[in-house]
Amino acid sequence: MRHTLTFSNPAKVLTQGITAREYASRRSRLSQSLPQDGVAILAAADLKYRSGAVFFPYRQDSNFLYLTGFLEPESIAIIRKTGPTPEDYLFTLFCRSKDPKAEQWSGPWSGLAAAEDIFNADNAYDISKLSSTLPNLLRGASRIYTDIPHSLTTPATIGPLLKSLSLPTSPLQPLVNSLRAIKSEAEIANMRHAGQVSGRVITQAMRRSWSYEKDLQSYLDNGFTQHGLSGPAYVPVVAGASRGCMIHYVHNTSTLPPGSTVLVDAGGEYGYYVTDITRTWPVDGKFSPAQKDLYNAVLTVQRQCVALCRENAGVSLDEIHRAAENGLREQLALIGFEGLTAGTKRWGQTVGGEDLMDVLFPHHVGHYVGLDVHDVPGYGRSVPLKKGHCVTVEPGVYVPDDERFPKHFRGLAVRVEDSVAVDEEGPIVLTTEAVKEVEDIEALR
Repeated sequence: MRHTLTFSNPAKVLTQGITAREYASRRSRLSQSLPQDGVAILAAADLKYRSGAVFFPYRQDSNFLYLTGFLEPESIAIIRKTGPTPEDYLFTLFCRSKDPKAEQWSGPWSGLAAAEDIFNADNAYDISKLSSTLPNLLRGASRIYTDIPHSLTTPATIGPLLKSLSLPTSPLQPLVNSLRAIKSEAEIANMRHAGQVSGRVITQAMRRSWSYEKDLQSYLDNGFTQHGLSGPAYVPVVAGASRGCMIHYVHNTSTLPPGSTVLVDAGGEYGYYVTDITRTWPVDGKFSPAQKDLYNAVLTVQRQCVALCRENAGVSLDEIHRAAENGLREQLALIGFEGLTAGTKRWGQTVGGEDLMDVLFPHHVGHYVGLDVHDVPGYGRSVPLKKGHCVTVEPGVYVPDDERFPKHFRGLAVRVEDSVAVDEEGPIVLTTEAVKEVEDIEALR
């Protein structure tokens, strides 16, 4: 099957900012990474249940969404390479047929005609026909690329069915990762919009006085939804005082004591693309001397690391992490921390005893971000950053109640995080609307 991309209305937007043409281009690029007659098979996400018959809001599997734009459960996508050119592939979509009775209960869904006319499947079949139709579609296939586990029982026992066909299989995730890791202009635009709105909401939150973590979280969640985003991208961290030392603290149920700081890790989602922001600010609106010293130490290093997010720097996230560690050692030494001399160390490996930086800075400086907060799982942090990579830069210092550290810093936690798009000659910070300079934060009150 040869695609000429002259299908019906290629400029039609299937999800916010992403056109039918871009989704087709993604499938084309995936097919080019397959061998002749190689077949990629993806399953839509299942509906997840919270308790009994109560379900969570539906979220499509990110790889399935990336390649189809189709947002419904009980669906299978098949992409088969049929020739040597980018146009030589076949896209088949199994989904639910229209059913007025069922849709009266659950709301409308697309059906087979829309799968072909709107989502540009070459062929669409009812999902109930999968067992009888799939063997025919896979006849002559050279290799199957999929991440569907054999234990999967829905939809239509696809996992056991694939196993019964006895075709050679390989994981699909690495192939999709190489595509998803480099964002298009439309994807970056979605993330920039999410960053703008999220940053403004966080800045507005800094203007107000808060007594409880849960009230601050409610304000952020409502702000993300109220101002044009689909809502929070993830469960936020709203951590007052020493609770900020717990990296993924999400209870968000305690008080915000006067004189303390609050660490907020939160962001919204737009068009299924997310933004990831962390800011730390004083509950009373003004930093104490110790809070200001520690904050500026972290902020200095964060700026240095953001500046490295450019293609012509030729560095990876792992290398930026090492720069962050070295920078924090220098900055913390300037404000009275001792025993932080660099040793022989790589990320996650310390030679010759405990490295105190592992205590103060126990996480990586960044990760990829996109359709997921921790995007493209399995894609290495040792890959040199290129134009289109989108990453977070989030150095932090978390000082435990430990006599090895200066007393006036104990219990303080500071993290500063931005989402950044890598460009050829410089970083594009997607979250600049969330203020982070000490003077700007204090001026908000």
